[in-house]
Amino acid sequence: MRLIRLLKNDLAQESATWVEQGLISRSQAESICALYGADYDAAARGARGQRVLVVLGYAFLGLALITLLSANWDNLPRALRMGSLVGLTAVLNGYALWLYRGERDRAAEGVFFLGGLAYGASIILIAQIYHLGEHMPDGVLWWALGTAPAALLLQSPVLALLSVLLALVWFLIELQLGFFAPGLAFFLALGGYVLYAGRRSVLLFLLVVAGTGLLLEVALGVWWSNQALVMRFRAEQFPVGVGYFILAYALSHLLYAQPSTKARDYGTVLSLWTLRFALVCAFILSYNDVWVAALKAHWTEQQDMWAVLCVVCGGALVCAWRARKLLPVLALCIALFVVTAAVANGDNIEHAIYWQVLANLTVACFGLGLIVRGVQHGESQSYFLGVATVLLLALLRYIDLIGDYVGTAVLFVVIAVVLLGAARYWQRRHAAGSQA
Repeated sequence: MRLIRLLKNDLAQESATWVEQGLISRSQAESICALYGADYDAAARGARGQRVLVVLGYAFLGLALITLLSANWDNLPRALRMGSLVGLTAVLNGYALWLYRGERDRAAEGVFFLGGLAYGASIILIAQIYHLGEHMPDGVLWWALGTAPAALLLQSPVLALLSVLLALVWFLIELQLGFFAPGLAFFLALGGYVLYAGRRSVLLFLLVVAGTGLLLEVALGVWWSNQALVMRFRAEQFPVGVGYFILAYALSHLLYAQPSTKARDYGTVLSLWTLRFALVCAFILSYNDVWVAALKAHWTEQQDMWAVLCVVCGGALVCAWRARKLLPVLALCIALFVVTAAVANGDNIEHAIYWQVLANLTVACFGLGLIVRGVQHGESQSYFLGVATVLLLALLRYIDLIGDYVGTAVLFVVIAVVLLGAARYWQRRHAAGSQA
């Protein structure tokens, strides 16, 4: 019996590895494990937990080395301090390279990660030794560049995640100091390559998507600004941001339509996060002050804005056409163009209340649509997200608009009717499904 249990555990762990490498889908792995009585979920959780523990273990080893050096730092001669930092970094990365040549990629990945931490500590401490602080973000840039070759060599999502995170920190520090750093595009391309060629990494995928959107928004801010500091937000950037997430939504459908399991997983994740962005955006637009500010804005860069929107929405339509989801994406693009044109060319702030009402109705319909979708397809996540949307909208509007007890009571009664009706519909739907 013990041998059978060990074989089942091995099968479940191998299935989890195959899913991670994109060889089979999660549903296929679950079916294989169910056929032989193995627990796929437990194995997948164990594999993820093991990877997290390994990364954290190497991280704390790096912190231990840095702490030991720091404890006796002032008592060491300058040449010895310099040599120990360079030597430690060289030994760790050399050992990792030796492991890689021996085809021990996972072990090499961990040691390269530790070597990357030692490299960053070396940059910081050597700069402290020789008082090199002319432009502080350059140290973060060199740290990010130093971790990039190992990420490319091993096609490692962990190392690429470290490199992209450091690049984003460098980009944000430069931005805070009033400088634009287009070099972030190199690190985003590095992350994209590792996502394509390496193992599956949802966190790296989301970071690359978010970083690309951030780079686009800041680049537009620089383009439309006549001064060195680019921290001021322009009204034209908001429609472009919405257009970018429409592109991401269309891309999610295109990825989900691919035969690769990894691509379908990325498509599912991207679809979920674009849905969350749409909810956040809709709640922001449900306030009157937002529309007043938009109607008051000057909108002096409309020509460039429309050109960028045409490119972004054109890419979204191409992705949607290839994924056979053209109609919903086309409807979103048309709505974006119509609303942007109406607001950008309108100057009557009294119309803000109409836009606010429209936004609130859109959020309510969106929430009810999620409830219906959850009931019809048996998706509990969509169902409860729709319920949460309706409840949150009611709470925000109560705080914003309604102050008397009668209005509050009427509002709560309407919400209760909607929720109880949805619950009843859910029950009847599942009862009909079980009888069939």
